[in-house]
This record gives sequence, structure tokens and C-alpha cells, in this order.
Amino acid sequence: MVDNVYLFIPNIIGYGRIILLLVSFYFMPYNPEIAMATYMLSQLLDAFDGYTARLFKQTTMFGAVLDMVTDRVSTMCLSIVLAMFYVRYTFLIQFVVMLDISSHWLQMYCSLVCGEKSHKDTDNVFLKLYYNNRTVLFLMCAGNELFHLMAYMMYFSNGPLGLWQILFFVTAPVCALKQLISVVQLIAAVQRLVEIDTDNRLKSSQQQ
Repeated sequence: MVDNVYLFIPNIIGYGRIILLLVSFYFMPYNPEIAMATYMLSQLLDAFDGYTARLFKQTTMFGAVLDMVTDRVSTMCLSIVLAMFYVRYTFLIQFVVMLDISSHWLQMYCSLVCGEKSHKDTDNVFLKLYYNNRTVLFLMCAGNELFHLMAYMMYFSNGPLGLWQILFFVTAPVCALKQLISVVQLIAAVQRLVEIDTDNRLKSSQQQ
């Protein structure tokens, strides 16, 4: 009997994340409490899909792509709202979104070209620490998402006792470091693709 990958537990969790995000996006313009609660719950579930995939031996390429695309789209859609709220910083927000999407897309494409199982497989020491150390990966991703979410919440208020503002400034260095990681990932992926192109052209010239 062939397994139904669509119904694997981690993938079902992924579908739930998407539904929660859609609810969050709907309420973002006018109900920050519901938007924040559903967005945070979706992000928290991100920690469980990988765990359940390993626990039940249900690791799949579909699940990996679903997880990464959901992560990228969630941050991008939140950034769209931030650009609407903070018009003065629109260009900066657009740049961060461009960097995030392009670096991950190139890394994913490079992994496929190289026949690797995951975009997390890399020879770069910096990226290896980021992707292979689950504590580092969780703290970086959680800090980056919390920074964006607190920027969103601060549009409505600074929170109880200024909590949103405090968390915003605490997680700001994490967000900055996350952008640096994206730059490193972008450069590393481009270099690998150029090396592949160079090798292929060299082989082609030798065969002529």
C-alpha cells in the first residue's frame, strides 16, 4: 500500500498553519489581538512539524517545501501590512522581503541542482551552524518573527507596560543578524551556481 503523503501528520500541521495565517491576515488591518494570536500560533506550530516528521518517520520533500514556503509567505504578508502602516520605511521593508525571498529561493534551487536532500545541506560554516543547530535556528527564527510582529502591534499601542516596544528593541539585533545570514546564504548560493556553470562549460569545451 502506498502512503498518502498529503495526509502525513507534519503536512496536516502545515495545512493548519496556513489556515491560521489566513485568519491572521484577514484580521490584521483592524483586530491586532486576533491577528497576533493566530499568527503566533501558526509560528509555534512550525516547531512541531519537523519534530513529528522525524518522530513518525514522515520526512518528505513536499513537507520540507511546504514548511519553507509557509515561513517565507507568512513573513512577506506581515511585511506588506507593515509597509502599509509605516510608509516612511516602505523601501527598507521591501529590501528585507526581497533579500529573504531571493536568498532562500536561490539556496533551494542550488540544493536541487546539486542533488541534495534539503536546502539546509550546506558546506558554509556560518550557514551550517544556523541550519543544523536547532536551538540557534529556533531562536533566530522566533526572534525575527517576534520583531516583525511587535512592529505590527506597536502601530496600535506600545502594549501593557510598554511590552510590545520592549520586545521590539530586544529582538531588533536578532532581526539584523537574520538579514546578515540571508546575505551570506545569497552569496554562497550564487557562488555555488557559478562554480557549477564554470565546471559545465569547462567539460563542454573539453568534449569539443
